[in-house]
Amino acid sequence: MTGKRDMLDPKGLIRESYRIEGIVASQCRSIFLDWALSLPDGQDSRKAITALLERYADQPEDHPMTTVLREGMTQMTAPKRRGGWRSRPRD
Repeated sequence: MTGKRDMLDPKGLIRESYRIEGIVASQCRSIFLDWALSLPDGQDSRKAITALLERYADQPEDHPMTTVLREGMTQMTAPKRRGGWRSRPRD
């Protein structure tokens, strides 16, 4: 790296995940969480994920990090309500 900070991947986590031979989905999910927590304040994570998917479009479609990034987009656009007493029907 040339000393310039990559605003999409501040710690280089996503870049490195594509370089790790034999990486699995659970490791990619952990890396993704660390990446998401490392984004600068105000950074639109959805736009960042889209840009990362474009940046790594030359990687295999079935790479675990590509899958995790796509899942991140899906989960961000369609959040699921958690259970709990508020979600239970009242009689």
